[in-house]
Amino acid sequence: MSAVIDSIRPLVALAFPAICALWIFLFRRQPNLREAGTIAAACLQFAVVISMAPIILSKHVIRCHLITIAPGIELSYQVDAFGLLFAITSSFLWILVSLYSIGYMRSLKEHAQTRYYFMFALAIFSAVSIAFSENLVTFYIFYEALTLSTYWLVAHHEDPEAFAATRKYLAYLLTSGWFLFAAVVLTYALSGKTEFTPGGILTADTASGGTLVLLFALFALGSLKAAWMPFHAWLPSAMVAPTPVSSLLHAVAVVKAGVFGFVRIVCYIFGLDLSQTLGIGVMLGIVASATMILGSFFAIGEDNLKRRLAFSTISQLSYILFGVALLSPYGVKGAMVHIPFHGFMKITLFLCAGAVMVATGKKQISQMAGIGRQMPITMTAFTIGAVGMCGAPPLAGFISKWFLCLGTIEAGSLIFLGVILTSSLLDVIYFFPVVKTAFFEKPGKTAAAGDGNPASLEKRKPLYLYMVVPLAVTALFSVIFCFFPGAFYILDLAELAINNLFP
Repeated sequence: MSAVIDSIRPLVALAFPAICALWIFLFRRQPNLREAGTIAAACLQFAVVISMAPIILSKHVIRCHLITIAPGIELSYQVDAFGLLFAITSSFLWILVSLYSIGYMRSLKEHAQTRYYFMFALAIFSAVSIAFSENLVTFYIFYEALTLSTYWLVAHHEDPEAFAATRKYLAYLLTSGWFLFAAVVLTYALSGKTEFTPGGILTADTASGGTLVLLFALFALGSLKAAWMPFHAWLPSAMVAPTPVSSLLHAVAVVKAGVFGFVRIVCYIFGLDLSQTLGIGVMLGIVASATMILGSFFAIGEDNLKRRLAFSTISQLSYILFGVALLSPYGVKGAMVHIPFHGFMKITLFLCAGAVMVATGKKQISQMAGIGRQMPITMTAFTIGAVGMCGAPPLAGFISKWFLCLGTIEAGSLIFLGVILTSSLLDVIYFFPVVKTAFFEKPGKTAAAGDGNPASLEKRKPLYLYMVVPLAVTALFSVIFCFFPGAFYILDLAELAINNLFP
């Protein structure tokens, strides 16, 4: 058992995005100060978050209690290995997305930039609060807060298409929230507990098998942020948002919170033994497998680059559900490390898509012939992210998919091994045409002036650098993680979490 240390460090880490939101409001008429404060807060938060890793790796758990509402119902934070893994990912990527946003938002002269940065800070506050939640009550509060804080980010353009997307966004995610609320209440009613505990708080004696399966179904319907099929339509629709928001949705906060919550529910509420007894692994494995395959087929049919990436996310997120469904040490480990590794690779892809759109105005893959020669750094970074998504070395995606494949063998599920290999092949099929078009096709003679030509890029160079540096950094880390998966303590934290789950 891990020793518990009482500390305000989790609260300090969460104070920075909260203070940042206030700073942004106070300096709303001074963009340089507004954005400098955002980057400073992001760096400080990451410094505090990463400073907790040595403590956690020394087999301690950091706890920060806030309020006791009733016996077994508390608002409190607890930092463990798995939660810290998610928090490190979100807080570090906030730095890069904030820097990227300066170039993106100013280049396009976007309106309501103060609201954008303000809501972004609140979204990060909610995401890291989810990572540090000690129990289902705290988790639920900030899970719903994340939905509300991202509303105006998705609706940023305030046109009919944006408002239609946000109506769908809220229809799915707020309805999902009611199922999650019911699941939390039923869990408390059955067990008298809500805290996340390695091995789970529910047992076969807690209730009948049918009741426990119903409870899992409520949790699954309460986790639609994970975008599993057929409840995925909100995610491609949300691509009307600015590209940094798409990065937030896919790599930093929203969908990552969904799959993070799924892992918490299976491993820390139900427990792996009870999940095996109830057949939860089989049910979840079938849903995840179908989503992995179908998401890839939808991606193949999309010409809009951001929508293709959205369907890719739907498929890739299910790798995490897939790993948990295996209920094996390597499977769960693969699921955990895929959260940060996918985050770095997918954010690279979205940042590249946004840079292409800002520099050339092009959004359709069929319009991007020759763009790789016009924007070599951007499209090289895109290629790195794409190859990583396919699970090929020397990229981070190879590490997580390797663990997942080992997990299928460990669980004796060779059918599932076939699924993950097939899905990886489909990844190649929908990513290769983008790379081929960018680097190996010649642009048409009717290309509009300024569509990515060197003169056009030269005019935007100062702001363009704000975009190209973050995407180059995330692409570089996508390579580094393959050779050094322990960077940012990622592999060490995952191994500690697995040791706690499989003593």
